[in-house]
Formats: sequence, C-alpha cells, structure tokens
Amino acid sequence: MSKPAKSQWDFGELFQPAETRKVLSVWELTSDIKRLLEKSIGSVWVSGEITNLRAQSSGHVYFTIKDVAAQLSCVLFRGTATAAAQRNLLADGQKVLLQGDVTVYEARGQYQLIVRTVELQGVGALQIAFEKLKQKLAAEGLFAQERKRALPAYPQRIGLVTSPTGAAIRDVLHVVQRRNPGLEIVLAPCRVQGEGAAKEIAEAIRTLNEFQAKGQRPKSNVATGGTTLDLGPWTLDLILITRGGGSLEDLWAFNEETVACAIFESTIPVVSAVGHEIDFTIADFVADVRAATPSAAAEIITEDVFACREFVSNAPALLQRLAHRTLDRQIENYDSLASRLGRLHPRRKLNDSLQRLDDLQSGLLRGLKTAARSRQLIFANLAGRFLRAKPSQTLKTRRETLHQLEKRLTLLGPEQVLARGYSITTDAATGQVLRAAANLKSGQKVKTRLTDGEFSSRVES
Repeated sequence: MSKPAKSQWDFGELFQPAETRKVLSVWELTSDIKRLLEKSIGSVWVSGEITNLRAQSSGHVYFTIKDVAAQLSCVLFRGTATAAAQRNLLADGQKVLLQGDVTVYEARGQYQLIVRTVELQGVGALQIAFEKLKQKLAAEGLFAQERKRALPAYPQRIGLVTSPTGAAIRDVLHVVQRRNPGLEIVLAPCRVQGEGAAKEIAEAIRTLNEFQAKGQRPKSNVATGGTTLDLGPWTLDLILITRGGGSLEDLWAFNEETVACAIFESTIPVVSAVGHEIDFTIADFVADVRAATPSAAAEIITEDVFACREFVSNAPALLQRLAHRTLDRQIENYDSLASRLGRLHPRRKLNDSLQRLDDLQSGLLRGLKTAARSRQLIFANLAGRFLRAKPSQTLKTRRETLHQLEKRLTLLGPEQVLARGYSITTDAATGQVLRAAANLKSGQKVKTRLTDGEFSSRVES
C-alpha cells in the first residue's frame, strides 16, 4: 500500500506529545500516607520522656515523648478507657512506656501516636496502682493535714502492729529498752508480707481500737521491758505499724486500701514506720506521723521521756541550787526590810527632828550675832563720818557758797544791766520786749524801762 503523499507544508511532529502526570491533592497524599502507616505499623509500644505536656479543658491530653535523637507527638483522648486514671500520671520529664496506634493528623500533616495505655517506665503496674490509689485517697481526704493528731509527749502504753518474728520488732524493743524501759508495749501480731497480709494488718489495728473502746486489754502479747504482764483496765496512747525494708512487692500490703481505711478510722493516733528512709507507702500518707525506719519511730515515741531523763537526774542538784538561791534572796530581802524599818522608826524620826531643831537654833544664833556685828560696824562708820564732817564748818562753807551764788545772780540781774546805761523797751499793750526796730510800727505805743523808772512813748518813724 502506498504511503499518502505529503504536502510541502507537512513538516512532521515538531513537538513531542505531553507526558501523562498524576497530580494528587494534599489531602489525597496525606490520606495515602496515613493508610500506609496504619497498615504497615499499626499498634506499637514506645518509650520516651514526656515534654510539652498540655491538658485541655475538653479532657484530651497532648504531649511529646522524646529521646536523645528524635521526638514523637502523642494524644490521649478523653474517651480512651484508661484515660481518666492515667492522665494524672503524666508529667513533664516523666519517663513512660506507651502503647498506641501510629496515625497521621491530616489537618497538620503530622504523624502521631494515639495513646491507649500508659505505664511509668521501670515500675510497671504496681506503681500505677499505687499512684491511682494515692490519688483516690487524697481526693477523699485521707491525707488531709488538718485531721492528723499530735502524739502524746509521755506515752505509757502503745500498740505494736507487726510480725513477731521480723527484724522491726527487735529494733523497736531495743530502742525502747534503752530509752524508756517503763513503756508498756501491746503486740498485735500479723503478717506484713504476702497474700492476706493487708487484711491481717487492718484487723490488728481495729482489734486494738476495739479493746481501747471497751477498756480491756488483749489476753496475750502484752509486755513491758520484755516481761509479760496481766494488768487491769488500760488505754493505749498510740499505735505503731512497722516492718523492715524490702521491694515494692514486699511492702505492698501497706499500700492496700483496707489498711489505709483502718488507719483513717482509728481513734488512736497512728505512727507508720514501713521500710527504709526512701520507702513511702499509702500507710505513711494516712498515718498521723511517718517515721523513716522502725528504730526512728521508737526514738520519736520516746523522745520526750528520753529528753527528760537527764533533767530528772539533775533535778536534785538543781533544786538544791534553787533553794540556796531563794534562801539567799530572802535573807537579803530581810536585811533590806530591817534596814528600812530602822530608818522609819519613830525614835529615829524624833532624833532627826531634834537634830534639825538644834541646827536651826545654831543657825539663828549665828545670824543674830552676824547681824549685831554688822550694825555695830555701820554705827561706827557713821559716827566716824559725823565726827569728820564738823557741822559748824560745813554750815560756814555752805553760807559762803550761798553768798557767792547771790553775788553772781545779782551781777546777772536786769537791774545791773540798766545801771550800766541800758534800757528795756516793750510793747505797751502786750508787754513783749522789742529787740529789733523792724518790729516797730508808726504810731505804736511803747514803754521804756530805765534804772530808776520807766516812761511811755509813741513811735513816729
């Protein structure tokens, strides 16, 4: 078959046909990744350290777990069966073991772990149960500080809840014998480890409270200083619950709710001393006082009595010193009162008054004599001055002085001036002395006084 003829304008295919491309949306790609992750990985267990913990008001908890190389976003939804109890176990810095499903949160394109189970790493289910019960009892008020009671300072009888064959009872008895051998101990024996131990511990606490309420002592295990006694009605001052150290499993009987309730319901103050210093149990939180070890508990119980022993041993010498000091003080007070009484005696006051009167009389006589001598001196001085003055000579001197003054006065008088040829002209009407011609007026009548009389005249010019 011949090929069709080509036109001169037929240049063949200048451009290659476009390649066929499959374009996905973001949602489609994210969905594919999500299905792939959920199918290939699914449910896993993963461990790490919690960080960026964030609890929402909705009840959902968001956080991240990390290790030295990577981190993973996690979410614990409120609807998860164990979420309500486990969410309170989560905290920043807490190492956990999580079980959940790996998926993708499509809205952010972020893969995450939807948590189904939480275990605190390294402690397992027992620790989780411990935390759950601790939170439950705390919410019910069993740990409230305001309900805790003070221990009696000088207990005479205590109840001891522990194993009769354990090391704890030996430690307690050794410390009590050394510090307060008179303390009576009532043993309520029980197992402190294994199945059924928690029930026996609770029953021992309740038994001691029942006998306390009835005022009757148990028929056995009452001892003071190692000697069994059979005494009459009694009361317990406190209860000591104790055992030696061990693992979490060994101490678990003291983490049971039945023990916590028995301690809470006890009308007698309770001291808990379980394990070693680093061990804490639910019984420790509920008890009125927690001691680090059995020996420490025995020391706390006997502290005041032991502290008083030295005081009591030193009391005779102290009383003697106080008696001597009081006696010396009383003697000093007596001497002081006697001295004051002597000073206040009426004869003493009379003698003081008589002496004062004598002093005043002597002073009066001295004053009179001094005044007389002073007057005599004044009279003598006046007599001397009178004699020295000579009244006749004084009178003559006074007359001569008067004569001289009279002569001077005469010389200065107007008569002497007129006698020397002068005259005095006055206004005839007013008598005013005329001293200047300018003061005269034509026709003015004047008077002129001479040495031997006066005349009147009239001014013409």
